[in-house]
Amino acid sequence: MRRFEIVLGLIALLGGFGLAGEAVAASGTLQVVATIADLQALTRAVGGDQVDVEVLARGTQNPHDLEVRPSLMLKLRHADALIINGLELDDWAHVAVQGANNPRILPSGSGLIDASRGIPVLEVPTGRVDRSMGDVHPSGNPHYTLDPGMAPIITQTLVEGLARVAPDRRVAFERNRAAFLTNLEAAMARWAEAFAPLRGAKVVVYHGDWVYLFTRFGLQQAGTIEERPGIPATPAHLAQLIRQMKADHVKAVVVEPWSDQALAARVAQEAGAKLALLNAKLGTVSGPEAYLATTEANVTALTQALR
Repeated sequence: MRRFEIVLGLIALLGGFGLAGEAVAASGTLQVVATIADLQALTRAVGGDQVDVEVLARGTQNPHDLEVRPSLMLKLRHADALIINGLELDDWAHVAVQGANNPRILPSGSGLIDASRGIPVLEVPTGRVDRSMGDVHPSGNPHYTLDPGMAPIITQTLVEGLARVAPDRRVAFERNRAAFLTNLEAAMARWAEAFAPLRGAKVVVYHGDWVYLFTRFGLQQAGTIEERPGIPATPAHLAQLIRQMKADHVKAVVVEPWSDQALAARVAQEAGAKLALLNAKLGTVSGPEAYLATTEANVTALTQALR
């Protein structure tokens, strides 16, 4: 809460610069901001040369708890649209929006696009949620972008949102989406074939990011290095996890760039498993191929570890 109090104190300062509520220009690229790199990539795939897309959380940053700085508010100041992940993953973006003084991306504006609309959400808590449980998301697991099978839903939401901002460009957005989905379909067949002999394999993860991907391709999450979401592991938890991994013959441990890779490597080594660093390419490639390239790298790293 202390961080949010400090950031809110900057809002009045930034708000003093003001912002004209000009309409989106009929020509030129739309200025779009996405909260996370996956959504930046998917927006580029849909928008093509009609959009210029910046990102708030870089691929190497933990998207759960980004520090809101004035630089983020400045990125949002002249945005025609803001793409958010939703499901409480990027609630910090609402603070940046308040400081941006841009009516287009307020909840009442036409430019705020929640990419989670229409997603069949997994791991929705059925009972009471409190802080003792760690960083549990009351609306369910927010990491749906990591499942490429969700991309048709996400990109349709992006088409509708961007067309709301620039109706005259809907045809271009729909054409770009169709081309992307053609490439995605071919890739999905290749990825399904790669995972087919590995169905039922058990995987330990650092944080529970990967349930959508595992569900898509038939893998099982056998445990987490974190004792609870967002809570560092205790020695007792790690010892029990390693014993269970050996008993279950877990072959792979998944870790993200922003997590403790050294700890994940140690757990994998002691349990006789391979370490798979996923999302290592997130945000390092751009253009319509970025989402497919990142997913391809994830599939390759994980299937190699499991074999």
